[in-house]
Amino acid sequence: MSVPPISLESLTSTTSFDQLLTNAVSIGCAPSPCGSSEKPDDVNPAIWEKIKDHPCFSEEAHHYFARMHVSVAPACNIQCNYCNRKYDCANESRPGVVSERLTPDQALRKVIAVANEVPQLSVLGVAGPGDACYDWKRTKATLGLVARELPDIKMCISTNGLALPDHVAELADMNVDHVTITINMVDPDVGAKIYPWIFYDHRRYTGIEASRILHERQMLGLEMLTARGILTKINSVMIPSVNDEHLIEVNKWVKERGAFLHNVMPLISDQAHGTYYGLAGQRGPNVMELKALQDRLEGGAKLMRHCRQCRADAVGLLGSDRGQEFTLSEIPSEVTYNGKRGAYREVVAGERGAHVAAKVAAAAAVKAAGSRKSLLVAVATKGGGRVNEHFGHSKELQIYQASPEGIKLVGHRKIAQYCHGGWGEDTTLDDVIAALEGIDIVLCAKIGDCPKDQLTAAGIRATDAYGYDYIETAISALYIAELGVEPLAAIA
Repeated sequence: MSVPPISLESLTSTTSFDQLLTNAVSIGCAPSPCGSSEKPDDVNPAIWEKIKDHPCFSEEAHHYFARMHVSVAPACNIQCNYCNRKYDCANESRPGVVSERLTPDQALRKVIAVANEVPQLSVLGVAGPGDACYDWKRTKATLGLVARELPDIKMCISTNGLALPDHVAELADMNVDHVTITINMVDPDVGAKIYPWIFYDHRRYTGIEASRILHERQMLGLEMLTARGILTKINSVMIPSVNDEHLIEVNKWVKERGAFLHNVMPLISDQAHGTYYGLAGQRGPNVMELKALQDRLEGGAKLMRHCRQCRADAVGLLGSDRGQEFTLSEIPSEVTYNGKRGAYREVVAGERGAHVAAKVAAAAAVKAAGSRKSLLVAVATKGGGRVNEHFGHSKELQIYQASPEGIKLVGHRKIAQYCHGGWGEDTTLDDVIAALEGIDIVLCAKIGDCPKDQLTAAGIRATDAYGYDYIETAISALYIAELGVEPLAAIA
C-alpha cells in the first residue's frame, strides 16, 4: 500500500513551513547534500544549471517549481488575429490576459509577496500583456528591481521578436538566460494571414511586407540570442488550415538557428474573446490533431509538451494558477522577503533525486518488456511528479505515453472539476469524458465508484491503485500488467 509522501504543493503555506520540513526528514525526504537533483545524462552541465529549476524550460522541473508573470508591458507593436488584450476573465488561462497592469515598483512588491507565500517560485517572466521588448523601459526597470532584491530568481521575457534585436545586448548584461519568442511562420505569405499589421521604425506596415519584416527580425533576434548563449523557447500557435502544415518548416528553421525548445500550442478561439479569428469562426485544433503534429515534429527542434498557455499575470505551478490571490488589493503596502524559499529547495532536492532514479527504472522496465504496445495515460496530479490528486478535484490531467521508447509526457487536458462539496455533476462528467478522447487509462489518488463506472462504460479505465506513487512508476506497472506478466522488481 502506498504511503503519501510529503505534500510539496502544501509548502505554499508559510505558517506550517517549519513543521513540513520536519515531516519531510521523518519520511525520508531529507535534504540532498548537493542541493540539486541528478543531472540527466543527455544534458550539457552548463545548460542544466540554467534549466534545472525552470518549469518552462525543463519538463522535470515543472513538477516542483513555479513561475510568475508580471504584467508591466502593456504596449505592443504587432496585431495578431488571435489576440485581444482588452479581454479578461479570472478563469481564463490564455496569453495576453491580465486582471491588472502593474508599474515596476508595484511588480516588485507583488514578487516579494508571492516569494513569501509560494516557496516553489524560481522564475520571473515579463510576458505582456503587450510585448516585453517594445515596452522595454518598463520591462528593464522591473527586471532590475527584482534582480536587486531577489537575485536567485531567474529572469525571463516573452516577445514577438520585432524589437528583440535592439535589446539582446542589454538582456545579456542583465543575466537574462531565457527568452521566449512567438514565431508562427517563416513564409511571409503565411504570416499575412496571421498578422494584419506591425509597427516598426516609426511606421505601420501591413500584408506581406509586414510579415517579411517581422520574419527577418525574428530570425535575427534568435541568432543573436544563440550567439550570446541565451536559451530560447519558440512558441508557435497551431492554426488549422493556416499554418498547421507550415509549422514543420518553422521547426526546421528555429532548430538551425539554435532554439533550445519549440512549443507548439493550440489556437484558442472563442467568439466571446473578440479576436478576429474568434469572430470569424476560425477553429482551433482538437487534442489529437495537436498531438499528431507534435509527433511529426519529433526529431527536429526539441519539443515542449507541458505548456499551459499561461496568462500574462500567472502565478504558481504550471496548471495551478494562483494569480487571483495576489492582486494589489490583497498585498500589504510594505512587504519584506522572508527567505524561506531556500528551505524548500533543500527539501525538494532529495525528492527530485529519488524521482529521477524512479523514472530511469520505470523507463528501463517498459523498454525491457519488449512490447510494441502504446498506452495513453491521463494522470491526476498536484505536482511533485506523483499520482496525488483526487479525480473529482482535478481541473486538468497530464497525459503520458508509454511505448517501446519508454515513458514521456505528451501533453495535458483541461477539464471541468467534477466534484464540488462531495457531490459530482453528471453533465460535467460527460464533458470530462469527451475531453479524454484517445485516453486508455486514468490514474488518480482516489475515484468514486460512480465516475469510475461511467468512465468504464465510455471505454476508459480508471484506477486509484497507484495513489501517491511516482507517475512513471505507476505507468510502467500498468504497462507491464497489460502484457499479462509480473512487474519487474525495479518498479515495485
